[in-house]
Amino acid sequence: MRDAVLVVDDSMTVRMDLAEAFAAAGLEALPCASIAEARLALAGGRIGVVVLDVLLPDGDGVEFLSELRASAMGSDAGVMMLSTEAEIGDRIRGLRTGADEYVGKPYDTGYVVTKAREMLKLRRGAAVPTRQSILIIDDSVTFREHLREALEQAGYAVLVAGDGEEGLRVAADQRPSAIVVDGIMPGIGGATVVRRVRLDAALRGIPCLLLTALEDGGVELQAYDAGADAFVRKEDNVELILAKLAAMLRRSSQPPSEETASLMGPKRILAVDDSITYLQELAAALRDEGYDVVLARSGEEALQLLAVQPVDCILLDLLMPGLSGRETCGLIKAAPGLRDIPLIMLTAVDDRSAMLEGLGAGADDYIQKSSELQVLKARMRAQLRRKQFEDENRRIREELQRTTLEIAEARSERALAEVRAALIQELERKNEELEAFTYSVSHDLRSPLRSIDGFSQALLEDYADKLDDKGRGYLRRVRGAAQRMGELIDDLLQLSQINRMNLTLRPVDLSALARLVAADLSSQDPGRTVEVSTSDGLVIKADAQLMRIVLENLLGNAFKFTGKVSQPKVEIGMEQLADGPAYFVRDNGVGFDMNFADRLFGVFQRLHTQNDFPGTGIGLATVQRIMHRLGGRAWAESQPDAGATFYFRV
Repeated sequence: MRDAVLVVDDSMTVRMDLAEAFAAAGLEALPCASIAEARLALAGGRIGVVVLDVLLPDGDGVEFLSELRASAMGSDAGVMMLSTEAEIGDRIRGLRTGADEYVGKPYDTGYVVTKAREMLKLRRGAAVPTRQSILIIDDSVTFREHLREALEQAGYAVLVAGDGEEGLRVAADQRPSAIVVDGIMPGIGGATVVRRVRLDAALRGIPCLLLTALEDGGVELQAYDAGADAFVRKEDNVELILAKLAAMLRRSSQPPSEETASLMGPKRILAVDDSITYLQELAAALRDEGYDVVLARSGEEALQLLAVQPVDCILLDLLMPGLSGRETCGLIKAAPGLRDIPLIMLTAVDDRSAMLEGLGAGADDYIQKSSELQVLKARMRAQLRRKQFEDENRRIREELQRTTLEIAEARSERALAEVRAALIQELERKNEELEAFTYSVSHDLRSPLRSIDGFSQALLEDYADKLDDKGRGYLRRVRGAAQRMGELIDDLLQLSQINRMNLTLRPVDLSALARLVAADLSSQDPGRTVEVSTSDGLVIKADAQLMRIVLENLLGNAFKFTGKVSQPKVEIGMEQLADGPAYFVRDNGVGFDMNFADRLFGVFQRLHTQNDFPGTGIGLATVQRIMHRLGGRAWAESQPDAGATFYFRV
């Protein structure tokens, strides 16, 4: 069987690094320093994947690739080019010559190994697994090997990982039947591993058993709150672990999805910027997270690369010579094969018009270059997660349509209704899982954030004389970031609870409720006067608690976005529209461009910069979710610098 990996590189460091990584992954690696050595290794006929450098001492790697593709021994081997990013032309030339992958140096070892595994799996064909596989994630070699031996004796195939990050990568690559994970490990602990598995559409169906050596009674509750299917203390015997594993596997309804790409799987990012310094800084930060990063210095280069190599996300500078970021974004979003790739616009310009320009070109998100790289990584992960859910829902819709056509042809109305109802339940279940995950993560983050804020304040108060102005400034920034994160968590918790709350529908005095909320907002900023007018007799049949949340968000926005107006005014009333009456909250604030109105009610969607108008970008999403829960909807009308009106009806 052709399972060996041929590594052709004149750097001994690269050869040894990759040989060790492939060996740790259970793959045989044959390192070669030249094309001549590679030809001898290929003659053995056992090579399934070739990792090939471009610049070699006895020839050009791309020319050798052409020779490989023309030979009987290398025509069907997977080929991964591995070279520096200095020459974009080498990447394009290699991919056009027949390379399956092209990875730039410096590379992430885990990414290279995972891609090689994918190539081997593709060439072997989709083999039917003969045994259920169990992934053990534990930093204790002794316990890990003891459990491995017991599982293998019980007839399972066993995969192992020494920490949470490695375990998630193995899970994404191998899709095990179940995961056994230690609760306490360096880096990310077992509860976090389980949460990430549950958030990943490709992995969330994998049963997870959480282990711990702690005696704390609250650990078990935390395990189940994280989404674990079972919990075992390490002091218990291995037979109990085997029994719980067997029970989990019996209850498991579906094998891990092979159709949906995992969030923890290898991802390729295209970074486009005319500043090589910024590109290198960005690439180094992303490669540390396990991404493969492709660099382009212009819009023209980016389009050439996208024509030959797919990517998972695009980071695009707005202001570039030649083809600008806006023009490049427009061309990408107009291409059928590229338009669904998440695209984040980057710019050093800190003003509203630049943000609107980027979003208007079709970008999925916008971030300033001055933001911390951790913020960029988080926003990028959010876009990748959004794309994954969209792909999965698209797959489900296509399956629904395909099944509907098949059933319609058979004229089986009963079967059609039944199938439509498996699929609807599946979508509802996925939404419930996502909400439960959001609630769990948000809840668990509150405690450490309070500690960060509290200890930072203690440092400022008790050690102020030992810190210089710069140090005190850093601590204030830490407190500010922790407090903003706390606000974001509170908003996420509120959003996740909307669909869980029990409804009590009755007539609600909207006029009185609006006056109460407006008074609370005014008391929070006694130095500012906002003229608030509320129509009398506004009554709506709804849930009083949910309507208060709606008014807190809408009036809170109105107060905020009139902050730069000399005479701020807010009005609450009811208007008779062509399709019936609707309640409204109107202000004379900065307003917004109606071209971006469809973004208003999405989570984390903002049309104004954080510096101008702070906020979490969740409030309007909460309003819309409440309206949907009550069987109604919310919408808005506005013009820049001419105020805004937010309507709602149930």
